[in-house]
Amino acid sequence: MTSDTLITKYEGLLQQRPNDELLHFSLGKALYDAGRFPEAEKHLRTALAARSDWMVVTMLLAQCALRRDDKAEATALYQSALQFAIDQHHEGPEEEIRAALARLA
Repeated sequence: MTSDTLITKYEGLLQQRPNDELLHFSLGKALYDAGRFPEAEKHLRTALAARSDWMVVTMLLAQCALRRDDKAEATALYQSALQFAIDQHHEGPEEEIRAALARLA
């Protein structure tokens, strides 16, 4: 499916289930993939508000912050994501996050 198809799909589903954090994540990811970063960030923040230890969402929000050239926020978000990766035993993402933090240092 194309990003536009996914966006349309998730927007429709969110109209039926506006409080579904997984749908907010899915729409946020589709919007991010389409390069629609401000819209993506809104839905990703909604998803993270519902589940505050969501590592992937936190990583995507860090990338959105970088798109806004907010390195301080990106660093803080990546640091949170790193702790989630460690706590949740996600070794691959942990390496990715450490590399992103090293680039920001």
